[in-house]
Amino acid sequence: MTGTQEDAFYEFLDSIAEPFTLDDVVSFIRMMDSKQTGRLRMELVSLLGSRKIAFQLGGRRWISRRGCFEPALFVITPSKMELLNGILIPGHRCIPFANPSLLPQEYHFFWKGQPVPVTTTEGPPEEFYPYYSLFGEEYAPQYVARDNPENETAFNSDLYEDPPEVTITTLDMRNLYREVSFVPGDHLVVRTRNWKEGNFDLEKVGKDVWSQADTYSWIEAAESGFEDAFEFLGPGSSTEEQLAYAYWYGGKRMREIPACSMENFIFEKTDRIETVPYGIESRFWYAGKEIPDINHIIGNQLPPDQTPVEELLFRYQIPVSEYVVQSYIRDALFRREEDCSAILERVVPPVIRLDERDFKYLGAYLAETYKEFRLFYTFFADQAMGPVRQRVGELHTAVIDLYIRLKKSRIDSSALPEHTFIVLSQIQNHAAAVLEDLDTDENPPQEDLDALDSSLDSMIDTYDDIKELIEEATNSFRRSNFSLVTPGKDGKTEPWRMIQISVGGTGVWRRIAVPEDFRLGDLHTVIQSVFDWKGRLHYRFNIDKAVRAVTGFGVLESRHRIADLCRDGITELSYEYGSCWTVKVIIMPRYEGGEKDTLRCVAGTGAAPPELVEGPLRFRKDISALERGTDKERQAAREDLGPDFKPDFFDVDGCNRVLASVFSLRGNARNGEADG
Repeated sequence: MTGTQEDAFYEFLDSIAEPFTLDDVVSFIRMMDSKQTGRLRMELVSLLGSRKIAFQLGGRRWISRRGCFEPALFVITPSKMELLNGILIPGHRCIPFANPSLLPQEYHFFWKGQPVPVTTTEGPPEEFYPYYSLFGEEYAPQYVARDNPENETAFNSDLYEDPPEVTITTLDMRNLYREVSFVPGDHLVVRTRNWKEGNFDLEKVGKDVWSQADTYSWIEAAESGFEDAFEFLGPGSSTEEQLAYAYWYGGKRMREIPACSMENFIFEKTDRIETVPYGIESRFWYAGKEIPDINHIIGNQLPPDQTPVEELLFRYQIPVSEYVVQSYIRDALFRREEDCSAILERVVPPVIRLDERDFKYLGAYLAETYKEFRLFYTFFADQAMGPVRQRVGELHTAVIDLYIRLKKSRIDSSALPEHTFIVLSQIQNHAAAVLEDLDTDENPPQEDLDALDSSLDSMIDTYDDIKELIEEATNSFRRSNFSLVTPGKDGKTEPWRMIQISVGGTGVWRRIAVPEDFRLGDLHTVIQSVFDWKGRLHYRFNIDKAVRAVTGFGVLESRHRIADLCRDGITELSYEYGSCWTVKVIIMPRYEGGEKDTLRCVAGTGAAPPELVEGPLRFRKDISALERGTDKERQAAREDLGPDFKPDFFDVDGCNRVLASVFSLRGNARNGEADG
């Protein structure tokens, strides 16, 4: 598929609202570009499947997002802040009912056929973040920054601190709110007038018009839609994609009224769906559960119609487009290198060994393309873009190198930090996307380069953090395996296990070294101790349904030993504490303990939630309130969490002092029975 054909394909999807077939798409594309159409149908099927940009119907038919969401209905419930200031912040509220290529400030709203006037609103950025959080909390600052050039400059001036004040585009609703006597709790029903252009019609619905029963069927459809989307997509490529498929699988009922606003549904109405950490991003997921890690890099940027160079690199687990490779070649020109072997080592780190045929093919491609680019390259014209391209290329090479080294190492993936491969995949995808953007002879605007440079600083910091954690985990793993041949007392060795425990729906986890004959009653005591819980709620250990069918039991008793579980092939279980908390327990590979080995915590992240907080959704809302809530919301969060609660605080030494006080002797840890 040529570039012109791919552009025509996206234009087709943006324009058509009726169900379509492959014949319809092929006919449209051929009108724009009739070259190289022999594989077009196959490439279109691959593109539709990999990019998830249209919904499949029966009988080899599809419907575009425009066809699904125009002229559908959804609900916005203005906040008290918006009513007080006579504004409406579009933010995330129109996902997925508007073209995702549009920014919120580019939408247009109409009331009784007349455009709603636009104004601007000033304030601290943290006041506006909640209105963009459905894009992903990590992206909210970016959407605020991209509202206008002044915001972007303010954010780029200091990577680590938000500016004290920003200005965002809002709707001027003062006359409208007065005209219809709008009060807190009233709703705006929104009809998608034009999905492609982001045009919407507004009308008011009073807060008492719909009963709870009226909206209950919508909530049921939404919960079912999200869960079906999780089954089909997994975590997907973005929260926007997850929302689109939730509305699709939720059926027509989700795209009509009575309804809830999506933010109200996620944060108030459902106890089955919540936002959870996903590497350095966030996603929607089953409440109280974590998204499973992956053990490979996902090439979100890779086209389905791969070129020979892309296919070659993909075989060696480097999922990049040819544009990325060309960006490396431009970087070599900026470095004034003459030897293409240096380019090859950056594209394919030395840890990866190409076979002779692939080595010659890729080397010839690099040399030929280098020679072609050199004819038109101007060093001085590349002064602004070259340093950014060089830095991001070095980061991309480092990520691929680290990933391949991990894959080749003998370390068990369960011994690595949480979501290691997800984080590496996300950094690689972001870096590859920047390299694609910089595969050009034309300098982007300086503000765009400044934004790229700032985002690169953040990516490098994240890479350095995950690399440090990986090195710590690798060293710990090696020490554990080295002790396999280290005799303990009287020349004997004892089997030990690392246990990772993580609180579902949060980023809080601990890694504990325990003897293999530890009982689950003891593990209960450890969990209570390291999370500073007081045993006020009932608990039980459960195992996965699939394992349950094999072993014949699902609810584990306190007397079961870790050794017994491992012998039955059980290395993952859950600790259900009350009705709100689920702790995931991963049992890592065995190692032989030395004479001085003792029950201890070796790593962890984050302050644990107080046990009486009503689950991970409330905990995350409290954390958000501490960071950017109103004074009243912060006070309520402090009442839940405690006056001295620090979300990111974890003290491994303090944790071990607590464990030592609970298990005063090693024998107690091995033989003590905790009440279940």
